[in-house]
Amino acid sequence: MIRFIATVAYVGYMRPASGTWGSLAAVLLGGLVWWLLGPVWLVLLTILAAAAGVWATAEMIRGASDHDPSEIVIDELAGQWIALWPLAFAYAGWPPLWQVGLAFLLFRLFDVLKPGPIGWADRRGDALGVMLDDLLAGLAAGLIMAGLIWIT
Repeated sequence: MIRFIATVAYVGYMRPASGTWGSLAAVLLGGLVWWLLGPVWLVLLTILAAAAGVWATAEMIRGASDHDPSEIVIDELAGQWIALWPLAFAYAGWPPLWQVGLAFLLFRLFDVLKPGPIGWADRRGDALGVMLDDLLAGLAAGLIMAGLIWIT
């Protein structure tokens, strides 16, 4: 169960670029959640995924030399979902596809470049840091998306 959660149903074992695969899976799953259940459920399940992610990541890295193995992508799922929050609340139906793509690309950009506090969180070297850098990357991407939605 720990590995299933941490790798988001084993998506984390897809190569190359497991984080990108995890983010893509997150867009698809997140879209399904908000389409079937609504944006509030997307937020609630993001919080649940983040909490479960800290626990599952802590269990997977316990005693390991690598404190952020690439197969752990629950952090990408939670962060990508945060990046989608503004779209989920702004549109009754599915938003324009280019906005979904932009939310995906912005999240990946912040996750890879790790500017400012995102990099600080990544350097923590613990399960909370593994999750926190992606949550912050999702927040940065989500704020940009919210601004874009507001001005358009």
